[in-house]
Amino acid sequence: MHIELQGHDHRIYFEEAGKGIPLLLQHTAGAHGSQWRHLFEIPEITDRFRLIAYDLPFHGKSVPPVSRQWWQEKYDLKGEFLRSIPLKLSQALNLNQPVFMGCSVGGLLALDLAHKHADSFKAVISVEGALNIEGALQNLDVMWHPQVSNEYKAKLMEGLMSPTSPIAYRKETSFVYASGWPPAFIGDLYYYIADYDLRGQATEIDTNQVGVHILSGEYDYSGTAELGKAASQAITGSTWKEMKGVGHFPMSENPEIFLTYLLPILDRIAS
Repeated sequence: MHIELQGHDHRIYFEEAGKGIPLLLQHTAGAHGSQWRHLFEIPEITDRFRLIAYDLPFHGKSVPPVSRQWWQEKYDLKGEFLRSIPLKLSQALNLNQPVFMGCSVGGLLALDLAHKHADSFKAVISVEGALNIEGALQNLDVMWHPQVSNEYKAKLMEGLMSPTSPIAYRKETSFVYASGWPPAFIGDLYYYIADYDLRGQATEIDTNQVGVHILSGEYDYSGTAELGKAASQAITGSTWKEMKGVGHFPMSENPEIFLTYLLPILDRIAS
């Protein structure tokens, strides 16, 4: 689908399955929408929800716009641009009060949308979400360096997963990271570490207007369970669960366990 974002035509690729309540799915930093593929094969979900997994611009099959010299620019993912993507996609697809679910960068975006665009969504599901992720971008230059391959990023991501998750799914998750455009990962981390901070605003989120659900993986040392719990405590009326036996990528590293935590939330939304 072609969508105008900040004055430029972007070709946004998405895959969909199911029928019913629309559910927009946002992937993690430096990855693409295939991370959600396992949910597409669950009739208990697709019988009630229309899943729409999209690739961010510069990720997967969402190729760069042809109307600007993007190769001469530094890629830094910023909140205003990121928030506009699910909003514009929802508008273009004529979705009425969709649910939004994102993981990692997408998990932060879920809470950001609940704060700034509550009237546009029925509910948000923040996977590995937090109010703030501490870190220093200047220490992450190795994420895009001519002497460091994408395979290094893949190995780092394996460290964020649970050692008990099936190895085939762990390797599939890291494969996605090894396949991405090199600047995309560190560019996405600009939003994740530098741009996003809801610590002073989370109490403003009205869960009577938009449902807020937070899920945190036990083995995630980035968006930790402690950060997810603190976010929920700051957002009155939200829900939070620690997912035992999974890490930073529950939907792709161990979908079977992830479903045991996700389905009760979807049941609640559907009812």
